[in-house]
Amino acid sequence: MKFTRRIVQFGFLALVLAGVFLAGANVECWCPFGGVEALYTYVKEGSMLCSLGVSNFYILGGVLALTLLVRRVFCGYMCPIGTISEWLHAAGGRLGAMRWRVPRRLDRVLSLLKYAVLGTVLWLTWQAGELIFRGFDPCYALISRHGADITCWAYVVAAAIAVASLLVAIPFCRWFCPLAAVLNPFSRFGLTRVERESAVCTDCGRCARACPMAIPVDRLQIVTAARCTSCMDCVAACPKQDAGALRWGLAWPKVRLPQTALLAALLLCTSAAVAATYLFPMASFVKTSRADPPSTIANVSLRISGLTCRGRANLLVWFLERDDLYMIPGPIAGKPGYFKIEAWPAPEAAEVRVGYDPAYCSQRLIKQAITEPYYNAVEDRWWMPPFAIEGYDPLRQNGTGPILAR
Repeated sequence: MKFTRRIVQFGFLALVLAGVFLAGANVECWCPFGGVEALYTYVKEGSMLCSLGVSNFYILGGVLALTLLVRRVFCGYMCPIGTISEWLHAAGGRLGAMRWRVPRRLDRVLSLLKYAVLGTVLWLTWQAGELIFRGFDPCYALISRHGADITCWAYVVAAAIAVASLLVAIPFCRWFCPLAAVLNPFSRFGLTRVERESAVCTDCGRCARACPMAIPVDRLQIVTAARCTSCMDCVAACPKQDAGALRWGLAWPKVRLPQTALLAALLLCTSAAVAATYLFPMASFVKTSRADPPSTIANVSLRISGLTCRGRANLLVWFLERDDLYMIPGPIAGKPGYFKIEAWPAPEAAEVRVGYDPAYCSQRLIKQAITEPYYNAVEDRWWMPPFAIEGYDPLRQNGTGPILAR
């Protein structure tokens, strides 16, 4: 059981590292906790926090579904920090490092800290509209490619977790992880359980000693602790597991399940989340102008470079709301007409769909509003747009001749 789990852990960790350092991918948009951080801003403003995407919502949904099925499996099989922490603890044991078993009462008190961390992170993030936790996130220290946006505190926290993991089993996951605080209520209602048959059990206590989450398995009839990760280390350690002293399976009806059932659920939920991201794409930035929507709306799809984040997307809206020669026309003279932006900000060219009123506006006028310099009469200055539209030359109309006056 443990060997199979190690293979799965290695596979997910290798996938993350390959995505970051070989493919140069933004793996932050596949972090389930990113979906929690971005939820408030997306509901309120229709936009994601910088570096995140709607894929964060899909993967969060997949992880929550997985948790309802087989408990906090994400923590025990998929999370890179949990994997590294667990491996370090195992390595520390082989190297003769002292093992600390935290008293059960203190462990319970420390377990409450993750809820405080969750509340603090979400409040600060939603107030600032930025990923405040990133500056202290040990996972970001792993996936940041060590660019200018990484802070020394992320490395300090990561190093502290690494050192503590040599002595204590997965301390961050047990006491501080904000995602664990989100998953715990769902894990409490998970369909699977570890169950002990007291008539067969010899009370050797090996199951409790093997549990990385310090759950007193040997004292429980059914393990209902929300922090159970279904790692099955307790089952593997039981000398009477073949006789049914300890089993993992459905709580009702009482059916023993193999580890392959857990792996199937993991594969199903994660694959469904990834597939949904591509089959049902949703814009990570949506903004509509203050003008009333017309009865007929036309759309133009553009690929725009320079649209790298939420801040740049808001700047794009600002250019479309301009009030100069290149203002988007509408039914009311002197006021910008209707438009709706749906964008997928990206480091390279971003996909953008702009809806407009075809009775007053055109694709050419939309492109001009995005790419032409804007003169702000109030500030008496010119603003140069940082955007470029693929296949469109601002010095020519549709690439065939000079731009004509309206």
